[in-house]
Amino acid sequence: MSQIPLEDFFNDVVGKAQRGLKLTDDQLAAKAGVPVADLTAVKGGTVNEPVLRKLAGPLGLNANALVAHANKAWYPQPVKLDGLAQFNTPFEDMTVNSYLVWNPKTKNACAFDTGAVSGPMRKFAKEHGLTVSLILITHTHGDHIADLERLREETGAEVFVSELEPVPDAEQFKEGRTWDDGAGIKIEARSTTGHSKGGTTYYITGLAQPVAVVGDAIFASSMGGGMVSYEDALRNNRTKIITLPDNTVICPGHGPLTTVGEEKKNNPFYAK
Repeated sequence: MSQIPLEDFFNDVVGKAQRGLKLTDDQLAAKAGVPVADLTAVKGGTVNEPVLRKLAGPLGLNANALVAHANKAWYPQPVKLDGLAQFNTPFEDMTVNSYLVWNPKTKNACAFDTGAVSGPMRKFAKEHGLTVSLILITHTHGDHIADLERLREETGAEVFVSELEPVPDAEQFKEGRTWDDGAGIKIEARSTTGHSKGGTTYYITGLAQPVAVVGDAIFASSMGGGMVSYEDALRNNRTKIITLPDNTVICPGHGPLTTVGEEKKNNPFYAK
């Protein structure tokens, strides 16, 4: 697979933070001490490092990480983990991710979301002798569950979703629900609401590295928009994802795989 681009440009990061904080252009420019025209140019994609550094403070962003993002100076290191596969499928004018996690010993697998189409996932499972017995939904936005009916029919797997975002024929659960395959793989549901009402991160242990399937909570060098609550999104991501071990593989709903350690250094929203 060719390299998956970062989901957001630097100006997307600026825009998400500004909208989340509900700052007008005049208010943000005044707080940062920059002309509105310079802010407008940055939001339009102009890389102006001094202006970006001034904007970072009022937006609660890490200036060095924001500038590095603007200069395209960072991309997460490739991740290869036995028992984890990413599927990136086109949906309208973007692409969306889905994942398989499986026990290399038993070949029992869990699907996370469906992507735009589940065909590549189902083909992979068949070619590798995997049995998909669970489908866990990170959130119910259309691009993430577009092929849920077909995936469920083709695999016969049980479907689980947060009680805050029910879908037909799926069992609902509360935060803290766990799944254990009895052979070393454990999955814990963590509520990471903010981008969506029932947004859920699944923390998986038992492979060579821990894995967090986060949906649209966090992207490499960015985060999902706080469509429900920007404040909740930031808090949940900081306390329930960024606190995980540094070698935890982050599997986002869009963009490339990354790790907690890399995001703590390079994500403008979370870098120290």
